[in-house]
Amino acid sequence: MAQCSSSTSSCCPQGLQTYQDVKDYYGKYLKSSKDLKTNACVTPSKPLPKFIRDALSEVHDDVSSRYYGCGLVVPECLENCRILDLGSGSGRDCYMLSKLVGQKGHVTGIDMTDEQVELSRKYIDFHMQKFGYPHPNVDFVQGYIEDLSGANLKDNSYDLIISNCVINLSPDKRKVLNEAYRVLKNGGEVYFSDVYANQVISEEMKQNKVLWGECISGALWWEDLFSIAKEMGFTAPRLVTASYITVNNKELEDAIGNYKFVSATFRLFKLPQETVKEKCLAIYNGGITGCETELNFDANFTFKEGTVTEIDEDLSAILKNSRFAEEFLFRPLESKSISNACQPKKKEIVRDPFQFAEQTKSLKTSSATSCCGPKGCC
Repeated sequence: MAQCSSSTSSCCPQGLQTYQDVKDYYGKYLKSSKDLKTNACVTPSKPLPKFIRDALSEVHDDVSSRYYGCGLVVPECLENCRILDLGSGSGRDCYMLSKLVGQKGHVTGIDMTDEQVELSRKYIDFHMQKFGYPHPNVDFVQGYIEDLSGANLKDNSYDLIISNCVINLSPDKRKVLNEAYRVLKNGGEVYFSDVYANQVISEEMKQNKVLWGECISGALWWEDLFSIAKEMGFTAPRLVTASYITVNNKELEDAIGNYKFVSATFRLFKLPQETVKEKCLAIYNGGITGCETELNFDANFTFKEGTVTEIDEDLSAILKNSRFAEEFLFRPLESKSISNACQPKKKEIVRDPFQFAEQTKSLKTSSATSCCGPKGCC
């Protein structure tokens, strides 16, 4: 797929056709999630916590029925945050987040599809009344995620960007991440679920409109995400979770051939240029909503309240320079003796979403064939 220039008005013909194909697929062809031919856009990456389920239960049925996202795109520590949702679609995630950030926070959704933006705007008053907010803390703009400036989104204006199975639909993923970097504040984060391939997608496969609309043929080779993130200035992507994607259509299965795909959640951070990176000890204070005693930050680090954990240079810089800074106490490595907690053995840092998905699959298989349960083995 040819790459596009900085705005859609000067985009190459192939790129413009991709935008139109995606608009038609999500605006006209799909009427509900039942019309999807793969589980790429409906695969949950992990169980939803109760406070998120409660917020989702308050979203209008018309909005939820036109939702086509993948994975879990609700990070922690959201109160009072300014959030941008790339490819907000029907607005389901935006309305959920508008409840979670509270009246002092704000959520903006951007989508290029006329029908989706119209639907999302229709229920602003409904949700504000349901949440008890005297003034809207959510808005929806029509535009392209590759050209946030065209939608008048300013530099350094958001604490957090989320995206749910959308970046793979873009013909210019570098531009998407470049724009995301621009509008994020220092310390800000992109927390997003998307679809990744185990190898570079062929040009022939990219021409398949249905596979592109199903979030398959526009998928990045997962290793390319790391190189693009570095190029744009982000920290190295931190894998949160991943699961395999299945195709429920024989014709599409034949078209995919030997390719494999996962739905994976990553987090990227924008840190100040002068950030110092050094290993240290971190102690989680506890109390983050939904993570009061345990914070599952990514696939490699889970923090338990009051427990000392040794963390790598990148994670140290992230925690100290983001919205998580006040949620932790930090100590230099030589202070390790202050802890009365046992330190876990060093483990391999998992970055490959396919490796993680395979490990998860193996654990599920092992659990299913074992007679061991939470109360012991029979």
